Amino acid sequence: MHFKNQLSFVSSGRLGISSVFDSSSYFSCDVQEAFVLWDTYGFPLDLTQLMAEERGLVVDVDGFNVAMDAARERSRNAQSKNAGGAIAMDADATAALHKKGVAATNDIFKFTWSQDHESEIKAIYTGSEFLESAAAGNEVGIILESTSFYAEQGGQIYDTGSLESPSGTFQVCNVQIYGGFILHIGSFSGQAHKFSVGDKVICKVDYNRRTLIAPNHTCTHMLNFALKEVLGDHIDQKGSIVLPEKLRFDFSHGKPVKPEELRKIESIVNEQIKSELDVFSKEAKLSDAKSIKGLRAVFGEVYPDPVRIVSIGQKVEDLLANPENEEWSSYSAELCGGTHISNTREAKAFALMSEEGIAKGIRRVTAVTTYRAFEATDLASSLEQKVNEAFQTDESLLEEKVTSLNATVERAQIPTVMKTDLKAKLSVLQNQVIKAKKKIAAENIQKAVKAASEMAEAAASGGKAYCILQIGVGLDTAAVREAVVKVMEKKGMAVLVFSKDEAANKVLVCAGVPEKGDKCQQLNVKDWLNAALKPLGGKGGGGKGGLAQGQATDISKVDEAMDVAASFAAMKLN
Repeated sequence: MHFKNQLSFVSSGRLGISSVFDSSSYFSCDVQEAFVLWDTYGFPLDLTQLMAEERGLVVDVDGFNVAMDAARERSRNAQSKNAGGAIAMDADATAALHKKGVAATNDIFKFTWSQDHESEIKAIYTGSEFLESAAAGNEVGIILESTSFYAEQGGQIYDTGSLESPSGTFQVCNVQIYGGFILHIGSFSGQAHKFSVGDKVICKVDYNRRTLIAPNHTCTHMLNFALKEVLGDHIDQKGSIVLPEKLRFDFSHGKPVKPEELRKIESIVNEQIKSELDVFSKEAKLSDAKSIKGLRAVFGEVYPDPVRIVSIGQKVEDLLANPENEEWSSYSAELCGGTHISNTREAKAFALMSEEGIAKGIRRVTAVTTYRAFEATDLASSLEQKVNEAFQTDESLLEEKVTSLNATVERAQIPTVMKTDLKAKLSVLQNQVIKAKKKIAAENIQKAVKAASEMAEAAASGGKAYCILQIGVGLDTAAVREAVVKVMEKKGMAVLVFSKDEAANKVLVCAGVPEKGDKCQQLNVKDWLNAALKPLGGKGGGGKGGLAQGQATDISKVDEAMDVAASFAAMKLN
């Protein structure tokens, strides 16, 4: 199966799913194409499967999982090689820079988007020593006079990109800040490349990647605001992580957030996105910033002075001009040094994906924005259609359908409130399954008891002390045992019942011999059962209370087994 226009985005930024599949002449989804959709574009496998199923196609999930395992291994190798975790600066290293007369890095240019920035190399660090120059082959950290790269801080992930000069290209895979010095960690992309202290370089930030990070950071602010609006003023931020693919937010709250509360929180953020609010930022004195009504900060965080204020929907100048204005509590305003979008419409959409407790009194939510939010919502809508269709499923097929849907919904990456709604619908279906099973069980018992009673009556009329019969209740042990018990109780007669399940290719056998009375004393129930099971190649057990049962898989020899059982009983009782 080929995919045309693997991901086409319409003007609103919404995923054009209908253009993903071309079901012209193939009957299965190529593993590589399905994996590219997931790995490169973030398109969920669940949604690929659902849309393929709608067109009568099948996704090779086993092949997909093999490709995913290989990708994870590559990722682990790349992280261990390129994450730069081994290069860190301690107090001695930053003190050495001060002694060299190197000033702290000027990073004000991180707030300027989509522009290359020229700077000068002030130091090269290996993790243990400073070098005057560095060539290809080793990972190093480079300190610049100024930078447009964002260093990881305040919960926001670092920028990546490159430093370029006539001497070569240095791939930046991690950016950290130590005592005001920003360390660009990475390695050269070519063997002949070399940087020296004093070289001029061009900072080239991967702004496409930052374009995925910024909406998540701005939505973290809006989420913080929405949490307070819905849950109350006791909400305090306890941590956050802002990544290209998602955001995570920890906050103080003593109990799980209810589904209806999560729905309101998600709605408030999406309303702010739809309102296309401008995002403003400005530096101010720390004391002035803290005087603004409703301004939020992380408890216990040490902020610089001056500090940067990020406000959504209201100019910072207006907040500072009248800080006690009660109206400001209706806006999101926070102390923040991160990179943000310029207008909330750039976030496109917001979806809460999970909510959980991580410590006493601390809750955690995760969320996605932009196309990932659309994907999650589209997948939920597709699953909702499947669940709604299940209400029309025949009773005999409903249990299998509900079991499959439950598993699919449970593992699906969809908004948590939509998952809750789907689980509620599936619960209704599950109750229908339970009712249907009870109804079938009652019908099977009635059917089995009636058939066994009639056969026992006929056997007794013929002067026999036993009866053997086959009934059609599948592997319903309860029905078969009930039939055996009723005959034993009412007729005082030995009884052996066979019941086949053609689909499972199995046969259930249950034998009963009354323990009281003289008619059946010579017939041992376990021996009788084993004699009946022998032609079928089955096994059995029991004997307590005069009952024994077993199963076999050779249903083609049931007639032979019934003849053997009859001969055995006749021999013992005569």
